[in-house]
Amino acid sequence: MADNADIAAEIQERHLEGALANRPSWIGIDWAGSAECEECGDEIPAARRQAAPWATTCIECQQIYERKGRHVR
Repeated sequence: MADNADIAAEIQERHLEGALANRPSWIGIDWAGSAECEECGDEIPAARRQAAPWATTCIECQQIYERKGRHVR
């Protein structure tokens, strides 16, 4: 018969397996090749690509996008 620690470990393992199965599909994609901003076409700095590998815009274009989004209701 399993004790409480075994039961807890099994529940945690099932939870982790479920979380991994439902993770976003972009995880694991090599983003190193997407170095160009989709808005202005300038190069996305390597530091930004490393800090936010999913970023598709440079910092300046992202700031403009966020500013515009705050004023739209």
